[in-house]
Order: sequence, then structure tokens, then C-alpha cells
Amino acid sequence: MRVRAAVLRESGGPEPYAESRPIEVITLHLDPPGPGELLVRVRAAGLCHSDLSVINGSRPRPLPMALGHEAAGEVVEAGQGTGFAPGDHVVLAFVPSCGDCERCVAGRPALCGPGAAANGSGTLLGGGMRFRADDGTRPYHHLGVSAFAEHIVVSARSAVKIDPDIPFEIAALFGCAVLTGAGAARYSAQVQPGESVAVFGLGGVGLAALLMARAAGASTVVAVDVVSHKLELATQLGATHAVAGGEGAVEQIRELTGGGAEKVIDTTGVAPVLRQAYDATRSGGTTVTVGLPDGQAPLALPALSLVAEERTLRGSYLGSCVPRRDVPRFIEMYRSGALPVDRLLSHRIELDEINEGFDRLHGGSAVRQVVLL
Repeated sequence: MRVRAAVLRESGGPEPYAESRPIEVITLHLDPPGPGELLVRVRAAGLCHSDLSVINGSRPRPLPMALGHEAAGEVVEAGQGTGFAPGDHVVLAFVPSCGDCERCVAGRPALCGPGAAANGSGTLLGGGMRFRADDGTRPYHHLGVSAFAEHIVVSARSAVKIDPDIPFEIAALFGCAVLTGAGAARYSAQVQPGESVAVFGLGGVGLAALLMARAAGASTVVAVDVVSHKLELATQLGATHAVAGGEGAVEQIRELTGGGAEKVIDTTGVAPVLRQAYDATRSGGTTVTVGLPDGQAPLALPALSLVAEERTLRGSYLGSCVPRRDVPRFIEMYRSGALPVDRLLSHRIELDEINEGFDRLHGGSAVRQVVLL
């Protein structure tokens, strides 16, 4: 079949993207699904910093690439042995867990070895690419999903079946922003009732972490960002304090929390901000980072503090979640009102507006934007 898709041919181009147009919406041929794969009609796909990091070149990927990794849609055709059927509504996760490797068997599918290898090479879990341009070239897949397209072929291991009553534009957020942010608070930081929490970076991921911290019973939640309207939204969503990012933020957090927060979550992907998050954590506390910094960015810490203060510095990928367990679990929390993630949706756009959307993401004027297809 032929589908429209957003393809990045070169990374590191100049801004604004509305003028340089690094992403081109073109028509591609799409192969049918093979065994273990699904043909999905994409209904909604979110714009995320993980996409932006490919566009600006800070996270190199093979090119050309069909971008997008946070999505929800409807199964059109199911290959042999998938357990899905046409008409199923699905959320797509950006790590296709094989289910058989050491990490998957240990209950840590976000660290799936074959899934990571496929994502790094721009292929599906089963190998190869399913898009083909008119000139015969095959655009690579972004994180096994390539969500900015009308139809996609994905591994069934990337999909989680959901109830059809959840609007697609909300369901899409559970594939990355909610899994990553809410999961970081629940599983990586393990926020407990009565604890103090600080969240650096208030995009979709950071606000999802904030919502989960509140749902977990944190008594003090400090929201940190350089954008004032995001601080205002964080306060509306339950932050007890809002702190402007930058110089002086660490001292304010320490004052507000009586010496530092017990759990601090950094979602910015900026190494100096991660150092601030560490400095804002009290002795015996845990600092969790979920952002994706430049691969060459160093991080310098006072090594003694890890021992003498019994500090923990922990990375969190996909929120340390198990998507097939946690997407339904988090959706139930949304239904109950405990995770009002619909408040994170700031813009609904069309596929042809995608370059402008990434300008908004880069400039900080958007929280979570969703392409409606």
C-alpha cells in the first residue's frame, strides 16, 4: 500500500525548522506485515524530544528515517502468531521487547538486547525495513514505530492492546510521556507517601512524573523549569512549589524541602541540569534521570557523597516499565482521575505542520503536541 509519512533525510539543519523544512512529508510504499507483525492505522502520534534529538543531530541515527515513536492506532491486519486482531486499539511502545533475552526474562523489557539492537540499526525487531521510496531506497524506522505516518508495520512486541473507549489522542501519550515520566516516579524513584520530590523539566515526561508523585502521596512536590507557563501548569496539576530553573534553583529547593528533596527526577537531558538535580537531593536520597543528553556530555560529581551520604544516582529508560503491564495500569489511573494526563496535551496538529511543531517543542512553548492522522 502507499502511505504518507514524515521522513528526515539529514540531521543538524538550521532552525527554525518551519523555514529549513528538515522533515519532508512524502508518499512511501509500505510492505504488508509478516509473521509476528501488525499493520496499524495510526490515529495519533506525539512529538517528543527523542524525535527532536534525531532532527538536531544530538542523537545520531541512520538516515533517511521515518520519524515518530509515541502513538496509538487501530490494527488493520495481524500477521501470524501476534495475538492481535483487526479492529484492536493499541498503544505503541518504543522498545520492542523480544520476551526471551536475559533482560526480558528478568522483567526488564526496556533493556531488551535484541530490541535495543533493532532500534539502533533502524530496523524492526524481526529485521529489515518495511517502507520503500519511489527511488527504491528504504527509510529506516524510528524506535521500531515510525509513528508520523498514516499506516505503519510494527512488531507485535511493540504494541499493547487497550480498551477502545480511550480517545486516540490521549492514548498516544501513554506510549512514551506517561510510561517514561510516571514510570520514573513509581518504579525508578519509588516515591513513597509523605516524601519530598523535585522534578526538573516540565514537558510531557516531567509533568507525568509530577502527576505520579502526587498520586503516590508525596507531601512536597517542587516543579522546576525555565518556562513560566509550564510552572503555572505544574501548580495547577498539584505541585506544591514552583521554582524557576537556573542559578539559585538548588538553594531554593533545599530551603523548601529542609535540606534537599528525598527524590529528584531530571527529565531535561542536559548534563549541567542533572548535576543540579543531584545537588538538590538530600543525603540518603535518590536522583533519577530520564532525559537523553548528548552522547559526549560528561557528568562530574563529588564521588565521596555517594558513599558518605548514601546517595543513589539512577538512570531510567522507559520509566523502568513493563509496557504490557503498565499501559493498562496507568490508563486505569487516568480513568479514576489520579493521572489527568489529558491536561498535558497542549496542541493538536496535522502531519503537514510537523516542522512547525518541532519549533514549538524546541522553543519550550508546547507541553505535548499530537499529530492527528
